Amino acid sequence: QVQLVESGGGLVQAGGSLTLSCAASGGNTFSGDVMAWYREAPGNQREVVAFISVGTTTIYADSVKGRFTISRNNAKNTVYLQMDSLKPEDTAVYYCNAIKDPRKVGGVWNAPPLYNWGQGTQVTVSS
Repeated sequence: QVQLVESGGGLVQAGGSLTLSCAASGGNTFSGDVMAWYREAPGNQREVVAFISVGTTTIYADSVKGRFTISRNNAKNTVYLQMDSLKPEDTAVYYCNAIKDPRKVGGVWNAPPLYNWGQGTQVTVSS
């Protein structure tokens, strides 16, 4: 059973930066998985923020394009999310997961997760 552990969240002022990490363990498919970061703000549904293919193809939600960068280190079974120029509306709990068959519907990426969710990491951006 794959376990996902997110870390790196915190409190930051608007315009600041954070780097999130997600370490996967308990499986041997990480290098073959498309990995995604999601976020869930209070009162909102969990949404896809970004995902990265087995290679280096990256896709971003329109709301974070140009500010966030997703990357992966297959040797460490870890995926990262570099977040720059943070805004108060980026405040949320951030989660990672492997995904399959991502599709864009109505301008929003839908990507069903493959594994159980981790605990997430809280990001709070103050104005």
